[in-house]
Amino acid sequence: MRRPAGREVVALVAALAATLATMLLDPWAYRHLVWPPIYQHDWGNFLRVLGTVYFWLPVALAVWLEARARAPYRAGRAWLLLVGPAAAGILSELLKMVVRRERPGLHDGVYFFRPFADHPFSTTDIGFPSGHTMVAFAGAAAVARLFPRAAPVAYLMAAACGATRVLARAHFASDVVGAAVAAWAVVAILWHWIDRPPRAAGAPGA
Repeated sequence: MRRPAGREVVALVAALAATLATMLLDPWAYRHLVWPPIYQHDWGNFLRVLGTVYFWLPVALAVWLEARARAPYRAGRAWLLLVGPAAAGILSELLKMVVRRERPGLHDGVYFFRPFADHPFSTTDIGFPSGHTMVAFAGAAAVARLFPRAAPVAYLMAAACGATRVLARAHFASDVVGAAVAAWAVVAILWHWIDRPPRAAGAPGA
């Protein structure tokens, strides 16, 4: 059963406001939320891998195989676990080319926007939004749509992935929050397309 669209709009507006508010905290977070060795630990690397499609591909395949055996008519939804993160990853690259805010470590925590004339189609060293965070939160949002009871665990893991990006000084906090908002929106749009009720036989356009 779908939630009213109005609630999703309110949630999106609130999330965007949270992103803007986080920008006020970016200088403080850059100075105090830092732990460069985080990726020297297995658990830190695992959290980072959550932000790649390499993690979500086998998850989507496993869920699809299980769904095909138990409820074949719902098996197609399992691919939201792959399509969502993949689409979010692509969108993150496009947004980076538009926003062009560079990573915090390059300018000691000061915002710097790369001119459009400077490598317009390269996203190297551009930080907004965090690609790893977008992929991780898209996967979490897909899990929440397919398995609502697992949503808290999925979102907690995605948030931890984003936190590692801040601790490693690879991203501003607002890079992470903005990525989470964008990822949620991507999956919400995909879900409304995937979860459309099937047309009855003989219906117009069937």
